[in-house]
Amino acid sequence: MNNKITLGAAAALTAAGILGFATFGMAESENMAAPDAAASVPSDRQMTIWRDPSCGCCDAYADYMEGEGYHVTRIDDPDFDERSVEAGVPEQGLGCHLAEVDGYYVSGLVPAEIIDRLTSERPEITGITLPGMPMNAPGMGGKSGALKTYAFGEGGITVYSNE
Repeated sequence: MNNKITLGAAAALTAAGILGFATFGMAESENMAAPDAAASVPSDRQMTIWRDPSCGCCDAYADYMEGEGYHVTRIDDPDFDERSVEAGVPEQGLGCHLAEVDGYYVSGLVPAEIIDRLTSERPEITGITLPGMPMNAPGMGGKSGALKTYAFGEGGITVYSNE
């Protein structure tokens, strides 16, 4: 009887080891066969957004940016405003979320064409901000009127775009 239990236990352990190895090998091959979607997107089209989890306009903005060809990673962060200030966004210029794209910080609902210009021109700034939540900004529903976007960095604060 003791030999049967020992043989049964050995068989079970062997089967578990083979199954575990096969599962590990399958997971590895799946990872190699299907690389992360962001890896195939150029860095100037990848965006990470830190946002308040209860902010619906941030989701609408992320959807808008995805529609503009960006791969957007959304991170719930109720303290995004503190993260924004630490990144260099002026306190009086905080937007409703903080994003990072191609080495720049973008605060608020900045239109895609302005971000495209930022990443192609590559000015020596830390980032840009569209303060507050203007009703005509992407993600807010409105479409008309100028939006004043500010640049910030070591050189201070200047108007980056007024369109």
